[in-house]
Parts: sequence; structure tokens; C-alpha cells
Amino acid sequence: MNSIAPARTHGGVESGGKRPRRVAICGGGPAGLYAAISLKLRDPDCAITVFERNRPDDTFGWGVVLSEETLENLAANDPVSAAAIRDHFAYWDDIAVVRGDNRIVSTGHGFCGIGRQRLLTILQQRALELGVEMDFESEVEDVASMMREYDLVIAADGVNSRVREHFTEVFRPEIEMRANKFVWLGTHQKFDDAFTFIFEETEHGWVWAHAYQFDDDTATFIVECSEATWDAFGFGAMDREQSVATCEAIFADHLGGHELISNAKHLRGGGWLNFPRVLCQRWHHENLVLLGDAAATAHFSIGSGTKLAMESAIALADLLQDEPDLEGAFATYEEERRVEVLKLQSAARNSCEWFEEVERYLKLEPMQFAYSLLTRSQRISHENLRLRDARWLGEAEGWFHRQAGSNTTRAPMLAPFQLRGMHLANRVVVSPMAQYKAVDGCPTDWHFAHYAERAKGGAGLVYTEMTCVSPEGRITPGCPGLYAPEHEAAWKRLTDFVHAETGAKICAQLGHSGPKGSTQLGWEEMDAPLAEGNWPLLSASAVPWSDRNQVPKPMDRGDMDMVRDQFVAAAQMAERAGFDMIELHMAHGYLLSSFITPLTNRRDDEYGGSLENRMRFPLEVFAAVRAEWPESKPISVRISANDWVGEEGVTPEEAVAIAAMLQEAGVDICDVSAGQTSTRAEPVYGRMFQTPFSDRIRNETGMATMAVGNIYEPDHVNSILLAGRADLVCLARPHLSDPYWTLHAAAELDDRSVAWPDPYLAGRDQLYRLAEKERLAAEEFKA
Repeated sequence: MNSIAPARTHGGVESGGKRPRRVAICGGGPAGLYAAISLKLRDPDCAITVFERNRPDDTFGWGVVLSEETLENLAANDPVSAAAIRDHFAYWDDIAVVRGDNRIVSTGHGFCGIGRQRLLTILQQRALELGVEMDFESEVEDVASMMREYDLVIAADGVNSRVREHFTEVFRPEIEMRANKFVWLGTHQKFDDAFTFIFEETEHGWVWAHAYQFDDDTATFIVECSEATWDAFGFGAMDREQSVATCEAIFADHLGGHELISNAKHLRGGGWLNFPRVLCQRWHHENLVLLGDAAATAHFSIGSGTKLAMESAIALADLLQDEPDLEGAFATYEEERRVEVLKLQSAARNSCEWFEEVERYLKLEPMQFAYSLLTRSQRISHENLRLRDARWLGEAEGWFHRQAGSNTTRAPMLAPFQLRGMHLANRVVVSPMAQYKAVDGCPTDWHFAHYAERAKGGAGLVYTEMTCVSPEGRITPGCPGLYAPEHEAAWKRLTDFVHAETGAKICAQLGHSGPKGSTQLGWEEMDAPLAEGNWPLLSASAVPWSDRNQVPKPMDRGDMDMVRDQFVAAAQMAERAGFDMIELHMAHGYLLSSFITPLTNRRDDEYGGSLENRMRFPLEVFAAVRAEWPESKPISVRISANDWVGEEGVTPEEAVAIAAMLQEAGVDICDVSAGQTSTRAEPVYGRMFQTPFSDRIRNETGMATMAVGNIYEPDHVNSILLAGRADLVCLARPHLSDPYWTLHAAAELDDRSVAWPDPYLAGRDQLYRLAEKERLAAEEFKA
């Protein structure tokens, strides 16, 4: 076995020196102890000392949760300590969600818990067996001297790491204090049948608990609430005994007469805390490396902080064994583990934010609320829930369909939906996708073939790309319009086909390009001015899209009247052309969006300044269109719910107010997109990355919403719908690569109820036979 490589020169020890390798570990929690064990296993001659500020039997938590996967990793690394840990685990398979008189239980989740003190005792004993020295009640004051004295220093001294603070300018930690208050308690009440979430409504607001068994006699009982509720209770002025007594009273119906217990004697204010999310930009410096919570934290609601720390200790020990020098080992460790940390932190952030916003969801029906909780981190998906507990998921799907007026048990994406007089066969929407193939604003055979194929593909609703209300309102010379008789005729040819040959409904998205007009085709240079033949532009203010784009004319009242009437005329054409629905495009920096966002609205009249003023003209346009559009047909509005520039632009909070105004005006559903309003935008991309904006609007206003943005799997669609994050789900790029996405998704789900075009039935039968063979082969492989 290779030895731990020392730093090139420090403390008089040079690379290749014969003095025994010396390692100092700051912090005697699970991270530090397991790092010591892992290093000793790889190099028994290495001299390791663990420095811990507390006594060996001090602990400031209750239970620790580890997954079966982590147990397997620990067993592969050190079978001795893994066996001792496993011997003391409490196992449970169920998650129970309790709210009022409702208790909903799902199974198949496979958790295991152990007391933190028990875990520390096991790791301390194992470390001593391997020859690790432990120095308790020892505070590391002079980190620089320690780095000179030891070949390797590991900072595993927790979330409030003093070692990290010593080199703040090097590690550059980002520390974000999360909003909710929580206190870590224990109880002798039994929660051995399920990991239990309890939500109690009090006179001061909602308070909830995360409870789980970790040995035969004791359970963790974390109490959490918003800061407003915490203030209303006066917890900040209570001592520890008063705080615990208040929590006991809140959860008395669930404690069976047992007390709640606190071991946070060292903490002020009864032990209540705000969770600090920590992520360091750098994890190592010279011969010093960060480990565990010192480097990064994961919110307690996903219970993976100890898992992350112990698995990082294994990775660090492996690399120190294999790499020729410390710098190489540290660099690889940081590169590889940072990916895992960011994945877990992303899930933890989603979970943390769900609890911070939980009062938004507490009005959901119990089944939907439980589903929302289970899928909050996005680590558990719809089909993953089916693997865990098919019976429970079937009940949830049946509930969803009953709410939709369908007495069946199928995937949520296949539930019907009603908007005014328009009935959709399912919840899948073909999102607007610019084709740039129109000639003088007139759709061509390309558009007919493109939209007809997607209508045949099984989606409940098909959108046109942004269809412009005037020649000057086009984005590019290739954009279609609804401002000439030939346009109306071409669109009618399409809608007649869709209605005669498919079960889909079709929506015309109407818009005006505003400051983003007169630009090149999408596959040329996006948003760049035309080389020649540019036309004049209109906008809320004289703010160009970029330095290269022309400065638009700020609209006067005459311009507003003209554009409003153009929208009305286009809507009238859309009705005559046979569209089932229209959408007004008020997003992405186009004309109506240029009024809404303060990034482009610099007006000082009644159409600028406050949000109410900025919404005035878009709402005028909607009111005029709604007055001419048939009462039985719905109108949607697409908005940018986040300008991605912070407080200078539209924020998610302001988007809720925008949606509320639209709802009050009579808009039927909000198509919730984001961004594309400024070249300064810094969006945070990811799977379903815009869905939280739809979620917030739907659950804070009660308005129906559509979710968009990097949604590409049936799993995504089903989880968004059943969790109540949207009513319809829009997919764009997946429908570019597969016009029959919905039909294929139904086959993947083994659902035979989706209607195929009669000429394609033979292809349907073959697809289902092949899908069945694949499922049987997968089951045989698992067996």
C-alpha cells in the first residue's frame, strides 16, 4: 500500500523523507473520524491525531440517517465499522404524512437511522483499534503552526469551521442562512413504523416536525416553522425549558404523553437555528483540505449530510493513496466530489425551499400534498415512486383523474382538461417553436406539414409559433402572421385538417416583436439585425435590444391604439380561421413584454413606473381582444416570470402579482416562461428549471398555469401535474425530434387508451409489442 504523500516542503519534511507521515484532523465528528479510519486502513504506519473541541460523549444532535447505498459503500471501505453500525440501525420503509386528521403512508423508501452518539462511539472505538490518537477538549488555535508541524491537515470541524475561517480569502465560502427556524429535539415516543412528517396549524401559523426512530427507545423530532411563526410564538425570548414545553403542547396529540428532550445546552434561545447553506469555491490550500460540512452542507430535510461527509472521506483517502502528491490528490478530490456535492445540494435546496414555502401547499388536497412532499427534491420521480409503492401511486393517479372528471387510473399526463368550452384529451402541449419558413408572413406547406404531424402525435393541445399581428411586428422575415387574407386562408387549411383528422386542439399565439424585431433567421445570427431591409421598431421606451440593434420608437397613444387594433384584427382572423384558443405573447422582451419589465420600460407617464402602470397597456390589449374573442373559447397569456437580473427586473415575486392582474382581467391560464428580456440575464438552467415559477403562481393565486422549460420525459410531466405545479405541461424540443412524443410516451407507460390515427394502427400494435418485450426482458434481468 502506498503512503500518504507529504506536501513538497513544510515542517522540515520533504517529499520522499523518511520521517513517519503525520496527519492532523481537526474535528472528531463522523467526517473526521471516518477520514482517520480510512487513511489508517490504507497506510497503517501513518500517524494520525484527531483534535476535537468537545468531550468524547458530547453530542448535539439525535439521529443520523444513512441510505442502504451508503451502508454498502461503508462496508466496502471498512467491513468492521460498517458491521457495528448496521447492528445498531433502526430500519423503516414507510413515509407518513400527517396533516390534521389525515395520515397518508407510502412505502418502499428504505431508510435506516442510528443515534449520532452511538455512531460516534463506534467510529471512536474503531479509530482507536487502528492506532489513531484522539485529543478531546482541544481547540485548534494556530492553524498555520499545525500546517507546518503536520504533513497533512484535514479540516472536518463542521459548518462553523474555525479552520475555514482562518483562510476565508482562500476558500471563499458562500454562506447563505436559510429562512426557516428549526430546533433539533428527541423523544421516547415511538415512530418506528415510518419516517413521519407532522403538520400542525396553530393560532400563530403552521409548525411541522420531521420525526424518525434511531434506536429502540428514542426518535429524532426536528421542529420547524417560518420565522414569522417563530416570532409570533415568542420563541426567541424563551429559555430552553419553555421552548421545549411549547413544542410539546403543539404536538401533544402525536407524542402519546412522552416528553420532548433537548441536548442543546450550549445553544442560546432554546436551541433554535437557521440552517446555513455552505459551499466553498476552493477546498484546499497547501497541505490543508476541507471535508464534510466545513466544505459544503446539505439541508437536514434530505438527511444526507453525514452520508456526504463519510463518502467524501473514502474518496479523499483513495486519492491520497493513489496520487503522487498532495496537490494532485486535492485537485482530483475537489473536482470529483464537487459534482456529487452540487447534485446533493441542488436536491437539498429544492427540499429546503419546499419547506420554506410549505404554507403555499398546505391548501392542497391531502393526496396531492403528500405527493408534493415526496417529490420535493426531484430525486424521487413519478416512476421511481411506482417502483417503491405501485399501490399508493395508483391511488394517487386515480385521485388525480377523479379531480379531472375521469373515472380511471392512468398517468396524470393523460387526464383530460377543460378551459371554458375547450376540452383537451390530455395535459401535453406542443409548445410554440419558431420555424422561420413563412413567406411575407404567410404560412407555407412547411407549416402545414409541421403542425399537422404534431397534431397527429397525440398531444392534447398544439401551439403555433408566435404569429405576428403586423408586418412590422414580425421578429424575422420568416415569421408568420395573421394580418392578411391569405394568412387566414392558410391557417384555416391547417385547423380544418387538425379538427377533421386528429383529437388535438390548436392555439394561435399572437404577438408583436417590438424591440426584438427586424432580425435574422434563427439559424443565422440570433437576434442580430438584418444585413439589409430592416424595418422600424416600436417599444415601450427607446431601449434597443443590444448595441447592435436599432433604437425603437417609444410608443405614443396613436401607436398604442394602432397595435391594440392589430391584435384585435388578428384575433378576429384567428376565429375565422378556426383556432380553438389564442395566446397573447407578453414575454421574452417582445412588444407587450417591453412594457411589463422595468429593464425596457423607462416611461414617466401613466404607462411606466409602478407595476400597475407597466401592466396598463398589455391589459388594454387583452381587454380589447377578449371583447372580440368568442366567450366559449379561452385566452392564455405567456409571461416571463423572472428576468434573471435580480431586483432590477421582474422577479418571481412580482410575477405572482402580474399573474393575479391577468387572472382578475379574465385570462384563463398563464403560460409561465422566464427570461429572454435582456442580454444581461443570467438564468440558472437545469431540468424543469422554470417549473418553480409556474408552481408559485398556481399555488399562490389559484390561477391555472402551464409549465415550460427543459421538460423532456413523461416522468417530468407526470410529477409536475400530480404535485400541483401546473395544469398543462409544454414541451418544445422533444416535439422537434419526435412529433409523436405523446403516443410514444403512452406506449412507454403501457397505456393503450391514447387514440392513434387509423392508418397508423399497425405501427401502434408493433410498438406496443416491442415495448412489452423490453419490459419482460428487464424484469427477467432483474430476477
